[in-house]
Amino acid sequence: MFIQTEATPNPATLKFLPGRDVLAGEPRDFRDADTARLSPLASAVFSIDGVRGVFLGADFVSVTKDDAVEWAHIKPAILGVVMEHFMSGKPILLEGAAATATDSGGDEFFDTEDAETVEVIKELLATRVRPAVAMDGGDITFKGYKEGTVFLHMQGACAGCPSSTATLKSGIENLLRHFVPGVEQVQQI
Repeated sequence: MFIQTEATPNPATLKFLPGRDVLAGEPRDFRDADTARLSPLASAVFSIDGVRGVFLGADFVSVTKDDAVEWAHIKPAILGVVMEHFMSGKPILLEGAAATATDSGGDEFFDTEDAETVEVIKELLATRVRPAVAMDGGDITFKGYKEGTVFLHMQGACAGCPSSTATLKSGIENLLRHFVPGVEQVQQI
């Protein structure tokens, strides 16, 4: 098995491409070892000193490191853990973990009269934003809409990325303002 790596716009995050499907359905973002217990793969990656986050996408694993650690020191260990996991045949998520998805719609907020606007926003995010952001090893999810402001949550390589503010303001905000009347700004939650 050959695992490729790609740099992301976030220097603290590296994208690992195992050349096979990683996670079907919604991506999962693990920010600590405790939440990573739901995933044998994420848990194994967190066992490496210096790992601060693991993001599982459709065909990649993004790993975020502590600033004090150099990639040259932990990249070989991460490659070994990812390869060992896929060779073992273990599941990516434990049974029942899919039901506790971190991207549950229950924590979204918007007024019912804005439901049509929210659907347009979600469609644009799904078709134009999320695929591009996934190429960089992250994800952006809708969290809310209120009084012309769209609230988004950044995950994986996007979380803490130095260019995330530019992505939000120059990219996503301009796109949504162009296509969705009433959208005035975008904010990160």
